[in-house]
Amino acid sequence: QVQFVESGGGLVQPGGSLRLSCVASGRISSIYEIDWYRQAPGKQRELVAGFTSGGGNTKYGDFVKGRFAIGRDGVKNTTIHLHMSSLTPDDTAVYYCHHKIGNIDIWGHGTQVTVSS
Repeated sequence: QVQFVESGGGLVQPGGSLRLSCVASGRISSIYEIDWYRQAPGKQRELVAGFTSGGGNTKYGDFVKGRFAIGRDGVKNTTIHLHMSSLTPDDTAVYYCHHKIGNIDIWGHGTQVTVSS
């Protein structure tokens, strides 16, 4: 059974940065099959970042505009990160790790990111 534990969220001022982490456990074929999603209050869950081409490339939601970077941990091969910078109040949301096995979506519990002065 695949499980995720997200961490690194918190309160940050506009313009600030955060690094989110996602630790995976269980049977997952590749760390590059994990995406980051987010859900703001009253809005649908949306893709933030993920990997393509077996990890050779990355993909981002249109709203990212070069501010975020997804990557795997340099040491722990079960961990991915989401580096976020130039944060705005619109980035306030719960951020989730996601993996899909067939038609089944697997989600972590999420980590809250709040951008406010």
